[in-house]
Amino acid sequence: MKIVGLTGGIGSGKSTVLEMFNKLGVEVFIADIEAKKLMNTNAELINEIKQLLGKNAYLNNELNSAFIASIVFTNKDKLAALNKLVHPKVAEHFKNFIKMSKAQIIMYESAILFESGIDKMCNLTISVTANLDDKIERVMKRDGTTKKQILDRMKNQLNDEIKIKKSKFVINNTSLEVTKQQVSTIYSLITKL
Repeated sequence: MKIVGLTGGIGSGKSTVLEMFNKLGVEVFIADIEAKKLMNTNAELINEIKQLLGKNAYLNNELNSAFIASIVFTNKDKLAALNKLVHPKVAEHFKNFIKMSKAQIIMYESAILFESGIDKMCNLTISVTANLDDKIERVMKRDGTTKKQILDRMKNQLNDEIKIKKSKFVINNTSLEVTKQQVSTIYSLITKL
């Protein structure tokens, strides 16, 4: 079994790339989705988040993502504290996921793969990049957010140059056709490693 980390900044097209790998037979673990599940179901984590961010972090017993984003993406200390609560639980959840899996390749997708330290659990990592204007346009379209909100989030992520240096492979997501070819080539190389 090979564990592959997939990362890229907001709007780079990680989800598109992940879907392409999934269609080739790679089992996927999407850190963001799994973290949100844990933040909604793990009683210990829910209490810790309420202590850190206040009772407004939950609305009708559901994670209040908009409220949390408004705090953590403008306050690095709060973001670091939240990550310190969530990441160990996601890592533990991922270890269980690996144990249960029969797949030959598992891909762990996260915008903060290196920041969270999960890259140390991976055999290799892939970074997805795109030009800044494309990233901003994609996120504005997808999330209905402002350019300023997107740039605030980007400030809290490692820049692409650092991610690229730490990665075995890089996918430059400029057009679907080119991206598909890059995914196919990298998939072939991973299966041969």
